Amino acid sequence: VQLQACGGGLVQTGGSLRLSCAASGMSVSMNAMGWFRQAPGKEREPVAAINSGSWATYYADSVKGRFTISRDNAKTTVYLQMNSLKPEDTAVYYCAADRTYSDLYTKQLRAMDYWGKGTQVTVSS
Repeated sequence: VQLQACGGGLVQTGGSLRLSCAASGMSVSMNAMGWFRQAPGKEREPVAAINSGSWATYYADSVKGRFTISRDNAKTTVYLQMNSLKPEDTAVYYCAADRTYSDLYTKQLRAMDYWGKGTQVTVSS
């Protein structure tokens, strides 16, 4: 199983980025998917999650109204559209998959069924 996140980069405050996470070796349609992030000197935290049917989503309070998570099961990919970016969004972003949707925002990344290497997002002020 492999989860490959990409799409990170350097952007100015107020800008946008779209992260993608391609999954291989697993049944994407049967798993909830989510994004975590870890900022320098801070603990890793859940950012967003989406259940297998795409009818339930979770967002951390800090990103509500600015980030949107979506998935394309045909492409075995999950996305995170990030708008109105702020310097405090600077972090390494990780995608994860888990059979239990709520685990994606209640448990640590290392407890997820699957997770991959992160992609760096840097927002300049």
